Amino acid sequence: MTSVRGTLHGRLITRTDFLPFAPPAIGKEEVDEVTDTLRSPWITTGPKTRRFEGEFAAYVGAKGALGLNSCTAALHTALMTLGIGPGDEVITTPLTFAATVNVIEHVGARPVLVDVLPDTLCIDPGCIPAAITPRTRAIIPVHYAGHPAELDTIRLIAREHDLHVLEDAAHALPAAYKGRRIGAGPSLAAFSFYATKNLTTAEGGMLTGDPELLERARVISLHGMSRDAWKRYEKGGSWRYDILMPGFKYNMTDIAAAMGLAQLRKLESFDRRRRQIASTYTRVFGEEEALEVPACMPYIDHGWHLYILRLREDVLAIDRDRFIDELTERNIGTSVHFIPVHLHPYYRDKYGYRPDSFPVAYSNYRRMLSLPLHPRLSQREVAQVIEAVFDVVQLHRR
Repeated sequence: MTSVRGTLHGRLITRTDFLPFAPPAIGKEEVDEVTDTLRSPWITTGPKTRRFEGEFAAYVGAKGALGLNSCTAALHTALMTLGIGPGDEVITTPLTFAATVNVIEHVGARPVLVDVLPDTLCIDPGCIPAAITPRTRAIIPVHYAGHPAELDTIRLIAREHDLHVLEDAAHALPAAYKGRRIGAGPSLAAFSFYATKNLTTAEGGMLTGDPELLERARVISLHGMSRDAWKRYEKGGSWRYDILMPGFKYNMTDIAAAMGLAQLRKLESFDRRRRQIASTYTRVFGEEEALEVPACMPYIDHGWHLYILRLREDVLAIDRDRFIDELTERNIGTSVHFIPVHLHPYYRDKYGYRPDSFPVAYSNYRRMLSLPLHPRLSQREVAQVIEAVFDVVQLHRR
């Protein structure tokens, strides 16, 4: 196995500089698109934002898309659009970034957490029915790390109880569930274009779904105005507008959209490279008893936003935190996705959670780390990551 465990042409590979966990893949195409925007009459929401919305919708197969300044904004706007507010409850998972749950609090509703599946780490549909009460209005499944949640079962439960489904697709571009890309289904879906994501606009997001819902969402996302700037200032537009509700300032700019257009053209090649790296990691690490590789159900196309490696604590003499420290010493950047929501002081104290309130999420959190996975990784760098991981395993095997 020496050829895949960190050697190149028979030589041991070591790093003398730090390998970042997930830098953005930005090139001349993005620079040219942004420069073109800066030289145009429009730098805020305008023609490139509309074009990006259209091309993104076409790419994922959605009926419509709304560009926003973050996935958080997309989730918040979606909840407002669905009429969810004080007194309502929304079911979601603890194994997600806090934004998923924060937006539920923002609209005055109560987040209700249920545990995750032990293989994919997506929300466990079997736990959802017991969490439903007369106040439940929606379910937010998270497509964790790029692996789609069990949408068929979740949608069936939602139909039986007259609930909305809002997909947190921050990790899920360009993932697919049973042959259909995430974002193309009947639910609203919120995507992230943060700097580390598979497609980036530095900061940004997209909400996909039914065009009628998106028109309401568009009003909510820009001060509750009946006309945005493009409709007011373009030739033939009217300066008049009405405030229809107290909305927010969540619009995407043409500068961000320009980056998104260039990134969207590269997404297929980005995806191929991510899949190659993930396949190499799985092939090599899957043979090591101290490591558990990510699950990948046969009926999905994984988005491979993250490569989550789980440590088998009965085989290793060190914990996850020490393992990460050891990789850092070897100049390999990693991260942890995520600190479960119920461990954070605000949610722990408000709702009285204990660490073992969600045992699957908690036990997996304690042994997980995310390895470098991005299209800029060279074969040599992939080999360096592999070598470093095996070096730590061998040094601390029980």
